[in-house]
Amino acid sequence: MSATKQQGSASGSTPGEAPALSGEQLTELLALIKGADSVELKLSVPDGNRRSTVAALDMDPLDGQIRQVMFFDTPDLQLNRHGIVVRARRVQGREGDTTVKLRPVVPDELPSELRASPMFGVEVDGMPGGFVCSASLKGKRDDAAVKAVFRGEASIRKLLTKEQRAFYADHAPDGLDLDALSRLGPINVVKLKFTPKGFDRRMVAELWNYPDGSRLLELSTKCLPTETFLVSAEARAFLASAGIDLSAEQQTKTRTALEFFSSELAAAGDNT
Repeated sequence: MSATKQQGSASGSTPGEAPALSGEQLTELLALIKGADSVELKLSVPDGNRRSTVAALDMDPLDGQIRQVMFFDTPDLQLNRHGIVVRARRVQGREGDTTVKLRPVVPDELPSELRASPMFGVEVDGMPGGFVCSASLKGKRDDAAVKAVFRGEASIRKLLTKEQRAFYADHAPDGLDLDALSRLGPINVVKLKFTPKGFDRRMVAELWNYPDGSRLLELSTKCLPTETFLVSAEARAFLASAGIDLSAEQQTKTRTALEFFSSELAAAGDNT
């Protein structure tokens, strides 16, 4: 399981099943869920199983929405090591958005004024054998403004809101200015929202297409914190009945992207 500063991770499982959490990890998870605004249950699908998964869930790629995602970090990923993610996104047919994310967090330790912001959210991400709680501060931006930053024609700092810049300054390493960060991306993503037959909840499929031709398919569904264990059980049962492997090694979209572009920058530096 690969995840940035993951809070809970289990090992050991029966073939075809996800690893079980310990009693201590369940206690920690319950405390995090209690203070979260939402829970997102995720499963990454090995690329070798991608086509069979698409067929099993009857996903129609023509219903998907195209997105472009770019991350901002140092070439050696200092922000990632500090649990900080800075991201901008272009979305087909919509305005763009920006996110400054911090993880892991403990909800009860976050400032009340920050939690009161309509652009701030606390979410627990659960995946087979692990979980992490994150805090995200979002912003909306015109697509042209995001595109200019993607092209290196505009300031990263000015793309973020005043509230996001303050949040970043509170948690980033000293002296690491936003405009000193490298542009990592963009990555083309196809996002599909659908309700599969036999499962009465909306699911999301995201196919991340990395520049080297590799791909990562992630399935997810969101729920209220009070629904976590019921929805998790229902989702596991449904996916298992569809023949989808729940015990496959998990990858995270963000970390995979950051490591790809960090390696690319390192290789470019070696060739100069």
